[in-house]
Amino acid sequence: MCPFLSKESDSMQARSWSKLLSWLLVFAVASSYGRPAWSEEQPWNVLLIVCDDLNSHVGPAGYQAIQTPTLDRLAKQSLRLNRAYCQYPVCGPSRASFLTGRYPEATRILDNKLDLRKEQPQLVTLPELFKRNGYWTAGVGKIFHGQMNYGERAWHEFSFFNKNKRNPVEEKLKGEFVAKQGAIKTPQDERAFRRYYREHKPPGSAPLFGPTDMTDQEHRDGMNVRRIEEWLDKRAYGDQPFFIACGIHKPHVPFYAPEKYFAKYPQQQLPIAVVKPDDLNDIPRQALNHRYQGFGFELGKHDEVRSRQYMQAYHACISFVDAQIDYLLKAVKRNNLWDRTIVVFTSDHGYHLGEHFMWGKVTLFEECAHVPLLVRVPGLTAAGTEQQGLVQLLDLYPTLADLCQIQLPAGIQGKSIRPLLAGKDAVVNPVAYTVVTRGNAMKRYLGKSIRTDRWRYAEWDDPEQNELYDLRQDPQEYVNLAKRAEHQQDVQNLRRLLRKQEKIAASR
Repeated sequence: MCPFLSKESDSMQARSWSKLLSWLLVFAVASSYGRPAWSEEQPWNVLLIVCDDLNSHVGPAGYQAIQTPTLDRLAKQSLRLNRAYCQYPVCGPSRASFLTGRYPEATRILDNKLDLRKEQPQLVTLPELFKRNGYWTAGVGKIFHGQMNYGERAWHEFSFFNKNKRNPVEEKLKGEFVAKQGAIKTPQDERAFRRYYREHKPPGSAPLFGPTDMTDQEHRDGMNVRRIEEWLDKRAYGDQPFFIACGIHKPHVPFYAPEKYFAKYPQQQLPIAVVKPDDLNDIPRQALNHRYQGFGFELGKHDEVRSRQYMQAYHACISFVDAQIDYLLKAVKRNNLWDRTIVVFTSDHGYHLGEHFMWGKVTLFEECAHVPLLVRVPGLTAAGTEQQGLVQLLDLYPTLADLCQIQLPAGIQGKSIRPLLAGKDAVVNPVAYTVVTRGNAMKRYLGKSIRTDRWRYAEWDDPEQNELYDLRQDPQEYVNLAKRAEHQQDVQNLRRLLRKQEKIAASR
């Protein structure tokens, strides 16, 4: 017995097995009449697809300069939630938040160094919740941050491919070495190449990017989806409903993808962010981050050549991801699971590609906090529809539990967005709340931001550095209205909302 399970948990398991038997009976009856309609007693499977560092450069978000035919088709069969936001725009804190249904202040995971298992071992994560309730649970790739996966406590099966079949940088340098020194035949030759590799590999700070000559399945994400295909084809889940989480590594750096995806995006044809020269004049320095330096940019200076190189590589990775999702969804359909599987597609947070002269993550701007979100619940979500209601990633936990009739553990801070999935004009979240850490070990603090239907308001350590943007009139967040006299009442109203949200987020 798992040391974290209590007598209450044993009771939950007994109830879940009884419920599972009723599910199987209902499905057997429904199947005899053709495609099953939505039913709360239906043993719905769950497929959760989470990308890493994916922003809104996808077709369903209206971005025209990308080729994502799989996501476009999925969107036509799903509900698009156009205003979904992460709670912390960094991998570890964001994942700890939505996989526990709690805000970062409650999980205490505020950077990538902290381990949720050590900081909050009592929390029931999303896959663990489903496993406790009679589901076969499996995961591949990056679900939790890094290789943290909770083992048998959360998963019946888990696979993590640590690297691609081949290393593009190593192969390039090996070719150079062989051309200069001859074939690598002896251990002495191998040692000489390793010295050459250490001396000539690119510096670790700059993101590596470029096309590879590897096949899709030789990349980690290709391996990920094929492992899920194997589970589905072999019916590894047996007679249980399944919860499968597919962690897609891309488009996280390094920006590697097979050459055919780079060929889709000639650099000179790509639209790139051209920022207004005075954009930084009213942006607090605390609102910015220094990751642009690692990409080789200077703050306030536009580098078109470098921008096009990174943009091409990022887009190539997205099209590569799209192709892997196509492979995965075909496996679901081929195994006759499509009409009884809930599909969720999202990202852990957004990503800057030059907006406000920023590159990467760790800001509260729209490009960084906003995430794509598609949800398909057969018989419940209307195909090809969209919702503008505010959604937070931590809402996924209670929503999936709600759809699958699983009782929530105490302390869940997210809200079920089932009313939105059903097409109702409901306000589930009056605000979307996102935070980010600033400072250092001597003085560390949180920048905090809320989005309402119209506004984004942010506060930093210095009250003089606060931000206010009218997202209806200024979706690019170019004009900071926080100090303008005509908007002081708006600032006061939003400050009260932020104080209320802070208390909710800090509650445990």
